[in-house]
Amino acid sequence: MRYRRLGRSDLNVSEVSLGSWLTYGGGVERSRAEACVRRALDLGVNLLDTANVYGRGAAETFLGEVLRGVPRDRYVLATKVFFPMSEADRGLSAAQIAKQLDASLARLRVDHVDLYQCHRYDAATPLEETMAALTRAVAAGKVRHVGFSEWTAAQVRAALALPGARFVSSQPQYSLVWRQPEAEIFPLCAAEGIGQIVWSPLGQGVLTGKYRPGERPPAGSRAASDAMGVFLRDGLDDRVLAGVARLRPIAAELSLTLPQLALAWVLRRPEVASAIVGASRPEQVEENVAASGVILPAEAIARVEAALAVP
Repeated sequence: MRYRRLGRSDLNVSEVSLGSWLTYGGGVERSRAEACVRRALDLGVNLLDTANVYGRGAAETFLGEVLRGVPRDRYVLATKVFFPMSEADRGLSAAQIAKQLDASLARLRVDHVDLYQCHRYDAATPLEETMAALTRAVAAGKVRHVGFSEWTAAQVRAALALPGARFVSSQPQYSLVWRQPEAEIFPLCAAEGIGQIVWSPLGQGVLTGKYRPGERPPAGSRAASDAMGVFLRDGLDDRVLAGVARLRPIAAELSLTLPQLALAWVLRRPEVASAIVGASRPEQVEENVAASGVILPAEAIARVEAALAVP
């Protein structure tokens, strides 16, 4: 496993990190979920990403239980706040940040998180209030660093103009089939010392090659799962799937699997500190971790991007 510095922070994070959206505490059977986390730690994954809303606290509770007894300095723990936890609890107000942070710490069974992220922008709360609350959380020792997910460049600039805690991380969706952050977020964050922890680098499984044009999702896949496939099914575009099929010979020439090729492509960007992967089996963790340190030749990158150029 290779490691990269997260922006201007003092955090060194694994190039491949383990996420828990739709999987742990929910869509993946408990013993397999535990095996995935333990295998990830064994292989050098140190960044574990979750959120209070994942399973309405279930993912954090699961991680708190499975990490019990693991030395705290062996992992970097990241969670998030914004989405509804009840009809009354949502957003980034000072009261919500204080309440939800304490609840997350209790579920995770730790006294601090290394990274506390604003899961989305809260237009209903003054930005000054949100940033002041995050600054107090850092000062109290409950949070080491703060970040955001899926904010616009204008929103990030406005936050950076305020005093107090500064963002060190951005968590955008980014993959071969979703490249929007390259336009504004990547250059802005690079200039401001904000690292990228990207989610869905495998396009929620589209880039693994398991889905084929004109065919039903295979049994056992995320798209076939009632618990995990709701966010994916509309994205199974046959044109994209045909492009993924064109990646197979490129991956084979490089002695890589399709997931390893897709992850190596994401990690080719120096702005990206880590790529978050989900896993339902330890073997998937092993395959994904093997992408760390892979350097793609320029010619291969060009061929990969041409293969996925959908009219």
